[in-house]
Amino acid sequence: MDKILLNNMAFFGTHGVLQEEKTLGQKFFIDAELYLDLKDAGKTDDLTMTVSYADVYEIIKTHAQDKCYDLLEALGENICNCILKNYKTIKEIKLTIRKPEAPVRGIFDYMGISITRNREDIW
Repeated sequence: MDKILLNNMAFFGTHGVLQEEKTLGQKFFIDAELYLDLKDAGKTDDLTMTVSYADVYEIIKTHAQDKCYDLLEALGENICNCILKNYKTIKEIKLTIRKPEAPVRGIFDYMGISITRNREDIW
């Protein structure tokens, strides 16, 4: 299946279980793969035959920057659900969220999640 890629989007958000995370905030990096048929868009060069990645970016930005979740899992679920509800042509989404400043003692690149959701998972 074809896919639209939105990679390494950076946001400053207040997600986390600890009060310091909610108060101070931190960086989050999000990748999204949107699985859909892009054949007609490619043949016609018509934006209405695809999904605007700018519009999807705004959905992700709203959840990542304007909302507050304890868990990355909740952030991811809400992003996927909103995108799938708004774009019927998207069959599946793979979403990866990276939290490079997670409050964990140790040396690491990031902590994060990766989830895949499809139309059957909409709530």
